[in-house]
Amino acid sequence: MHTLDDLRSGALSGAKQVRLSGLTAFPEALYDLADTLEVLDLSASYLTHLPEDFARLHRLKIFFGSNNPFETLPPVLGCCVALEMVGFKSCRIREVPSEALPPRLRWLILTDNCIERLPRRLGDCADLQKLMLAGNRLTALPETIQNCRALELVRLAANQFETLPVWLTRLPRLSWLGLAGNPFAARAEAALARVLVADIAWSQLSLGDVLGEGASGTTYLGQLSAGDLSRQVAVKIFKGAMTSDGLPQSEMAACVAAGHHEGLIPVMGKVCDHPDGRSALVMERIDSDWCVLAGPPSLKTCTRDVYAEGVRFDVGTVLGIAQQIASAADHLHNRGILHGDLYAHNILHDGNGRACLGDFGAASAYDPADRTQAEALQRLEVRAFGCLLEELTRLCDAPEAMERLTVACLDVPEKRPLFTDIVKSLAAIAL
Repeated sequence: MHTLDDLRSGALSGAKQVRLSGLTAFPEALYDLADTLEVLDLSASYLTHLPEDFARLHRLKIFFGSNNPFETLPPVLGCCVALEMVGFKSCRIREVPSEALPPRLRWLILTDNCIERLPRRLGDCADLQKLMLAGNRLTALPETIQNCRALELVRLAANQFETLPVWLTRLPRLSWLGLAGNPFAARAEAALARVLVADIAWSQLSLGDVLGEGASGTTYLGQLSAGDLSRQVAVKIFKGAMTSDGLPQSEMAACVAAGHHEGLIPVMGKVCDHPDGRSALVMERIDSDWCVLAGPPSLKTCTRDVYAEGVRFDVGTVLGIAQQIASAADHLHNRGILHGDLYAHNILHDGNGRACLGDFGAASAYDPADRTQAEALQRLEVRAFGCLLEELTRLCDAPEAMERLTVACLDVPEKRPLFTDIVKSLAAIAL
């Protein structure tokens, strides 16, 4: 975080990244950085508009204006020739003018606003890869988005869609989709919510160190005591706010309904009386020597995870991870659950081929009896698995059969295998 004094004194001369908050007006001194500034974050301020000459920041690639009282996405953004990422989460945006869309847009975040419609010109954004729209008032998407052939991740949770746009699942590169909290999914979500799990009293828990923190909540090391029995557990306490993926209650329902599988982290119960009224889940504690497979996508990679430099695996380990995750995904789809975020950064592994898929923040429910929709959603998630396979095959001396399976998972939607077939193929490769 920088200060206005830093900016005005010249201490930020030559800076590529600047982050300021608490602003009541746009700082004109930012233009002194026009020849170097690439990332600008003015979140958590009191701005309602940007100046008409904002495009003087001609090298700007990334701009965040989240948590400001904007009611209109600033049209001047469309004049920023280098701008690729735009983030206006939790503002008051009702209107998205066509003119506000930069020509090189790759990543658009409009989560938690009041948007009822999007401009048809969004379909002209040929480079668009991520579109994050959870928590708005949308009832439809412009059909022109079918032209966004590079689109890979879409978040539509907590909107007002009465039907799922059929053409959406036919986008050739779409891999990560969040849909929970829309009217068309209400019946399927109600079925998930009816799955019962044990109630665990807050008084039976004591919390230790933070194990991890995500958009929807914080996970702690915990100790569960019941009578003479005591054991280590993991306790996830939800923040209760809209996240970029959707609503915490949707995540909780999917976690519980996922049931037991060796490739999933078991849920033991839910906390029934948190002192602050927060929702919380108690889960099995995964051994401390397990680690996350990769880091999340960076601002540069956009949709692809970041692996530790120099990391390598043997083929047996890679096949073990792939088999467990494919089997877990098959298990979820048999229960009518689209994970929505099947990524290496949501996978824990022990280094020897055992793995668990976690983080159900983007999970959605659907009716598996609707075979057309069920297969379309599953083949969409198969592409996410194909991306994972592609990454893993680069980290080992992969057999040719595994590379062929990767290509099949990344094929056009109608030609991709389903997870049941993928599990069989991986078993054959392992033999």
